[in-house]
Amino acid sequence: MAGGAASAGVAAAGEGLAAPRDYFELLKPRVMSLVIFTALVGLVRAPGDVHPVIAFTALLCIAVGAGASGALNMWWDADIDAVMTRTRGRPVPSGRVTGHEALAFGLTLSAFSVVVLGLLVNALAGVLLAFTIFFYVVIYTMWLKRSTSQNIVIGGAAGAFPPLVAWAAASGTVSLEPVLLFAIIFFWTPPHFWALALYRADDYARAGVPMLPVTAGPDETRLQILLYTLFLVPLAASPAFLGYAGLAYGAVSVLAGAWMIVLAVRVFRVRQGEAAVKAAKGLFGFSIVYLFALFATLLGEAVIGGLLR
Repeated sequence: MAGGAASAGVAAAGEGLAAPRDYFELLKPRVMSLVIFTALVGLVRAPGDVHPVIAFTALLCIAVGAGASGALNMWWDADIDAVMTRTRGRPVPSGRVTGHEALAFGLTLSAFSVVVLGLLVNALAGVLLAFTIFFYVVIYTMWLKRSTSQNIVIGGAAGAFPPLVAWAAASGTVSLEPVLLFAIIFFWTPPHFWALALYRADDYARAGVPMLPVTAGPDETRLQILLYTLFLVPLAASPAFLGYAGLAYGAVSVLAGAWMIVLAVRVFRVRQGEAAVKAAKGLFGFSIVYLFALFATLLGEAVIGGLLR
């Protein structure tokens, strides 16, 4: 039994045990925090001045939409989560929230976020948010995750949409700069998650998820991590060279990117024992810092530029 049909059975023992923190956990708060941050950068860097109420409404709806996607992902993936060490303590597989409750919660939040964003901000932002939720839940969670080792590559688009949605919310349009922000997150996602998958491969294999280390082996995964990183680093630096970002961003993107490449090379070269696990964990951890540093610098430059105008 796979997917959402299994959720009710997995969570049957949890009826009546849910606490507010369990519903909060359904929102995937760590993922949501990254979504809010990247969306804030898109909102601040968009042209023109945005009314604070509109800005708050946009960020709230994007955050709620991300949380709704997380809840629907946990509903559908309860059978997978139940057999993976990393995820078996989540609310649905642990039985604290039933599959039906997670489904209703996710659908309600999805509708709320899309309708409010579309009506109170603008239709383009609402449509983009609706597509983001659909892409993550249906295209990635229900289809790609269980069917192809390219699940993270294609599915990574869902996590890359927030700055694009926020830009549309602020300006009513989409241009090259938010597309670059989308592309940076999109190409950052595979090396980030494949580094995790390298030392969690047994978990994915046990759950039947065709992550690249399971289907193609760790050596091919290491090669793909290196290739994606070599493409990502100059792409991430491109906003500075195209005039969309300043010298601070250029310096951060080049220096942090150089270290990202060093770590990817280390993962590629160190293939045995605890040293290989340490290398993969090191890249996974730094990749989070890398993305945060890029977007924090973009945010800082925009804020300082606004104060100096």
